[in-house]
Amino acid sequence: MTEEKKDAIPVEKLVKVYLKMNAKLSELKAAFDAEEKSLKDQMVKVKAALLEHCKEHNVESVRTTEGLFYRGVNTRYWTNDWESMGRFVVENNVPELLEKRLHQGNVKQFLESHPDLLPPGLNVDSEYTITVRRK
Repeated sequence: MTEEKKDAIPVEKLVKVYLKMNAKLSELKAAFDAEEKSLKDQMVKVKAALLEHCKEHNVESVRTTEGLFYRGVNTRYWTNDWESMGRFVVENNVPELLEKRLHQGNVKQFLESHPDLLPPGLNVDSEYTITVRRK
C-alpha cells in the first residue's frame, strides 16, 4: 500500500465531487437540449415560410432591411446496397466516391485478431481514461 501525501484530497471526496459535477452537467445539458430543440423546431417553420415565399414569388433570393435569404438545392446520395456499390466502385475505378475514414471498431477487432499484421500508414493513439460511476 502506498502512503498518501498529508495534504492530498481523499479519493472518496474526489469521486463524490466528480459525480456531483457530472450530475450538474447532465442537468445543464438536458436544459440546453430542450431549449435547442425548441429553437430548431421554430427555425424549421420559419425556413418553410421563407421557402414558400420564394416559391410563390418565383424568386431565388430576397434582400430585406434585416438581411438576405436565398434558396438553394441540397442533394444527398446514399446506397442501400453496399455490396453492389462496392463492386461498382472497383469495376469503374472510382474510389473517390467513398469517404476516407476507418471504422474504429473494425480496425480494433482486426488488429486484435491479427497482431502480427499492421496495415501500412496506420496511426494509433491510446491514452488512459478514468470512468467514474455511482455505487
